[in-house]
Amino acid sequence: MFDLFIQRIRQRDYRRLLGLMMASKVVGVIIVLLAIKAITAYLFTPAFADEAPAEPPAYINPINTMWTVIAAFLVFFMQAGFMMLEAGFARTRETVNVLLEGIVDTCLCGILFWAWGFAFMFGSGNGFIGHQYFFLQGTPETYGSTGVAFLAYWLFQFAFADTCSTITSGAMVGRTGFVGDLIYSFGVSGFIYPIIGHWAWGPDGWLTTIKPIPFHDFAGSTVVHTIGGFIALAGAIALGPRLGRKFKRDGGAPMPGHDMTIAAVGGVILWFGWYGFNPGSTLSAMDAAGCGRVAANTTLAACAGGLATLAFMYPRNKVWDACMTVNGFLAGLVAITCPCYWVSPFGAVMIGAIAGVVVVLAVDLVEWIRVDDPVGAVAVHGACGIWGTLSLGLFACGKYGASGPTGPDNSEGSVVTGLFYGGGMGTLVSQAIGSAAITAATFAASMVLMYAVKATGTLRVSKDGELEGLDQHEHGGGAYPEIVLGGAAAVAEPPPPVAQAAVHAPAE
Repeated sequence: MFDLFIQRIRQRDYRRLLGLMMASKVVGVIIVLLAIKAITAYLFTPAFADEAPAEPPAYINPINTMWTVIAAFLVFFMQAGFMMLEAGFARTRETVNVLLEGIVDTCLCGILFWAWGFAFMFGSGNGFIGHQYFFLQGTPETYGSTGVAFLAYWLFQFAFADTCSTITSGAMVGRTGFVGDLIYSFGVSGFIYPIIGHWAWGPDGWLTTIKPIPFHDFAGSTVVHTIGGFIALAGAIALGPRLGRKFKRDGGAPMPGHDMTIAAVGGVILWFGWYGFNPGSTLSAMDAAGCGRVAANTTLAACAGGLATLAFMYPRNKVWDACMTVNGFLAGLVAITCPCYWVSPFGAVMIGAIAGVVVVLAVDLVEWIRVDDPVGAVAVHGACGIWGTLSLGLFACGKYGASGPTGPDNSEGSVVTGLFYGGGMGTLVSQAIGSAAITAATFAASMVLMYAVKATGTLRVSKDGELEGLDQHEHGGGAYPEIVLGGAAAVAEPPPPVAQAAVHAPAE
């Protein structure tokens, strides 16, 4: 082979061809290197370098760290609530599918948030994406100036990311293939949520620099709930309705869930978990007044939301609707998540009550456009997430600034004031910009993701598989083995002979 090369190298045409090939490869390598340099210069250099975050303190605040860890546990426990709520609103034949999706989405989200999700969202970078802490390498003792141990902060934020992914699955119940669920969950937890979330919560996200008033989202009405709700909308659109689903405008009605007991209990578990979601977002047990105010506002908004929905529904159908009332108090919780630190108890009641009406109207809208959302995820999280974000610009009472590691910062420059309290339109405009930008970007990216997964043929199960039921088709068995799937009969063991004789004995 070496002799053949020597013979060819002596040929002038071969030498010219070889020279051109080598030159083209060198030029190609140079072009690739220049492209990498240009991309990293744009995407992976700190924006607003003169405003880069200060070096974190070496001291870990044990009280704030334990408060954050406990709050993370509460937020994580919301997964049990989501699984019960969605399973109750689903049919018996897809219960195992709902439960397993919740478990596997959690496992997948944890690995992705460790590998690069946290880096994209909370690492320094530029206004659009972070690039620190991949695989949790090179982490400092604490995150920023919070005084919270870095891994405790990671755990808290992982629980939030997991919540966003679980919201999505609620609108896609009953017809999503399990492989398709894994693929879109990879896209949601690994890319959509952390990258778009960086805009509002990253150390240098562009929404935090809006002038003259930055965008605010205390605990995630936009970052968690609006993102989750509009990913859910994209998924439901890409999937299409369940077989046999007939919409109201076509003379039909929603398919009822199989167990309102576990759905209602799941909803209350979510309410309980919200006490980690909202008060925990102070990241500071030293801000005792702020923690108490956030917890009280969370409670009042949920109560007002549930009652408003109950009252709003009764004149429509002359029954006290349990299903919608559960979604009503969840709507109040979603709405108060953004403004909970900056509003008064009166503001919390008003925000929750309006959310209780918004969720009903949003359910009607989703039904009217013929989108099949079995649990109301789009209405509860998407629509009420937008309302909660905007409500800050109306109801922020002008008394509170920011929570800090040693206590609240209520200095003049940090206090948030809404339109109804003399603050003008500034806060409302910033909230509208942030909500619109994140909503539009999320929906666009999610439509691309869902239709890409659909193109692989894995997003929706086959017609036969859906008719058989996802539990049998995808997982080999149901949650209720004593029920004959596909029929109404229940298989029960015969009563013992004595009891049987007693039943048929003549009356004395």
